[in-house]
Amino acid sequence: MLRFTDEQIVFQEVPGEVSLAFTIAGCPLGCKGCHSSYSWRPEQGTQLSTDYFQYRLASYVGLISCVLFLGGEWQQSSLLQMLVIARNAGLNTCLYTGLDDVTNALKQQLTYLKTGRWQSERGGLNNPNTNQVFTDLRTGQCLNHLFLGQ
Repeated sequence: MLRFTDEQIVFQEVPGEVSLAFTIAGCPLGCKGCHSSYSWRPEQGTQLSTDYFQYRLASYVGLISCVLFLGGEWQQSSLLQMLVIARNAGLNTCLYTGLDDVTNALKQQLTYLKTGRWQSERGGLNNPNTNQVFTDLRTGQCLNHLFLGQ
């Protein structure tokens, strides 16, 4: 089961979307300089049950347009379950991962995907030299340009 350390409404992580974001505990990558290194321990945080997730989505009907998971791909079946619930609720979905790619099963349930490990010398999506890529999976278009100047 997924565990999360943070739940918040965010406006900049997915351009053009108001997103309910969950930082998922237990990331195995351990990127040097990670802004969420406090979330690496898998046993911390709160369990993200389907009941709680559905309750939170119902709380924000008409207020959010997207659900963002910061990690969780290492527990694919649990993440897929949440993505399907979000999609069935009519929401867009996004995953931020430090991997270079994720499985097709995940991509089929995602609207947006941010890939690439954090490399401090290359910066994040707001840096033109970043190694990270933010993709609209509906079109295959790279949307990195939407982060520049932020």
